[in-house]
Amino acid sequence: MNVVPRDLMTEIPVSPADFRGAMRHLTGGVSVITAGRGKDITGMTVTSVTSLAVDPPTLLVSVNRDASSFPLIRRYGAFGVNILAADQLDVAERFAGKGGLKGADRFAGSQWVTSVSGVPLLVGALSAVDCEVEEIVERHSHGIVIGRVRDVRNSTRNAALAYWHGRYVAIDQDEDAARLADVSVPASVRRGV
Repeated sequence: MNVVPRDLMTEIPVSPADFRGAMRHLTGGVSVITAGRGKDITGMTVTSVTSLAVDPPTLLVSVNRDASSFPLIRRYGAFGVNILAADQLDVAERFAGKGGLKGADRFAGSQWVTSVSGVPLLVGALSAVDCEVEEIVERHSHGIVIGRVRDVRNSTRNAALAYWHGRYVAIDQDEDAARLADVSVPASVRRGV
């Protein structure tokens, strides 16, 4: 394989539209990031959560620095990650700004508990994770927020909400596994022929 030295390559800029189009092919789990304490709370819907390390338990989330959540994450040094179940589409849309709700008004219509750090965590989420900010790395329009996990509340539910090609989709572990088995294993094998 011939590798062209970087200094000999012509830089071709990638348009934001092309990049967005490429990222629409990446399926992302839907989470609501919560920030603040008391009545000074807000949150946002994201697909940009990922684990960073298991020891110590750490994750990261990418947050637009213009988002209302960013200054509260910085001020209070904590945030919640609420991984949404398939039937929590209304929560995802509310925290994505549908209906024009902002701040504490986004929390209406769902049950929340206060975490160890003081941020709200969603009752009934697949997982609700309480994080203490370890570091914020600012790049371009976003802050990469590294969070040390302080508490985890897992549910026994198994149908997740995902985002793909600009739409929310449900992923059900049991139903989707059965469908995949039906189409991926030839009928003669399933019948024992």
